Amino acid sequence: MRLNRRRFIGTGVAASATLAAPMVMGQARPRVVVVGGGAGGATAARYIAKDSQGAIDVTLVEPTRTYYTCFFSNLYIGGFRELGSIAHSYGTLASEYGVNVVHDWVVGVDRDAKTVALAGGGALPYDRLVLSPGIDFVDGAVPGWDVSAQNAMPHAYKGGSQTELLKAQIEAMPEGGTYVMVAPPNPFRCPPGPYERISMVAHKLKAENPTAKIIIADPKANFSKQGLFEEGWQKHYSGMITRIGPDFGGENVTVDPAAMTVDIDGEIVKADVCNVIPAQKAGRICEIAGITEGNWAPVDGHTMQSRVDENIHVLGDATNQGDMPKSGFSANSQAKVAAMAVRAALTGSRAFPAKFSNTCWSLINAEDGVKVGATYEATDEKIAKVDGFISQTGEDADLRRATYQESLGWYSGITSDMFG
Repeated sequence: MRLNRRRFIGTGVAASATLAAPMVMGQARPRVVVVGGGAGGATAARYIAKDSQGAIDVTLVEPTRTYYTCFFSNLYIGGFRELGSIAHSYGTLASEYGVNVVHDWVVGVDRDAKTVALAGGGALPYDRLVLSPGIDFVDGAVPGWDVSAQNAMPHAYKGGSQTELLKAQIEAMPEGGTYVMVAPPNPFRCPPGPYERISMVAHKLKAENPTAKIIIADPKANFSKQGLFEEGWQKHYSGMITRIGPDFGGENVTVDPAAMTVDIDGEIVKADVCNVIPAQKAGRICEIAGITEGNWAPVDGHTMQSRVDENIHVLGDATNQGDMPKSGFSANSQAKVAAMAVRAALTGSRAFPAKFSNTCWSLINAEDGVKVGATYEATDEKIAKVDGFISQTGEDADLRRATYQESLGWYSGITSDMFG
């Protein structure tokens, strides 16, 4: 058959349409779009690209060019690390693993067309979509506070500029000043995180401003590693830290960023630094995609697939998955399960039963490290805890030092696992 110009153009258009369609055997490489470049998203992008050996086209969408880990950011506040030590780039994912890294915001998901819309105006088609957007904050969770007040009263619960700001505010506190933390209700990112932060702030103030006071307004009756933290606070920072729980009004808090005051059940406290950590929810793109129920995105623990859309996998802090805490280690562990499930679905590779693990380390004082962790397995209902462990009160200094050193090795290992 002779091809005239009209037939040639028509054939070309048809070929382009074929390349843009979802993967079928013999067609172009299947496409995976990963949204969010943290512990879940970066790990998933790396493992899908690496283990598929180029058989899958992987695009990672992350607005920031430098990623600052939220885990270990408290150690920066306490003076144990430099900011650059928790900063990471995406260059190796692109150069060594062939991941197409796009620095942009995803502003829409068309689940029928299987495309994501970018703030810059483009759109990316996908065969599988992986969402790992972390957290956003619940509007109105702390009366008087919203994100417009985060410069006056920082949350510092996303790594980077907020962490720098909070540390600078602590360093500028007047002698004998008051640091107030408004702690979040469950569930939230990194359950021991606020209390490790209190420890690191206390460590810094003890050295630089020893007459300063720390107040925690806490809506929870109990918190992660409570016995360990309270033992450490008494040992290292006696008389400096006061925690006000729900029995004494810790769940009835209003703030005034302009006046820098905190109303705790009618008692007005003048704060020199106020760290407001509000109630949390899945990163907004999950809501935009229509895959949330309440504040979180429910998933099938066997594959980390959304229970609303089987072509979407959700990782880390954004999920409602069962027993795992919202942590960087959890997100990294879940990402490997999702990567295996994605490869199996798109290339026919073998998938093994999902297994998960998590450990959360916390530093209370110099070389006084504690930890909590567990292993998990997927059931049809949830990711279920199998067994666990936790540091004990009264441990000797050598064991606590070894626990801290273990955490340093973990940080080096997980960031290499994320970014290559």
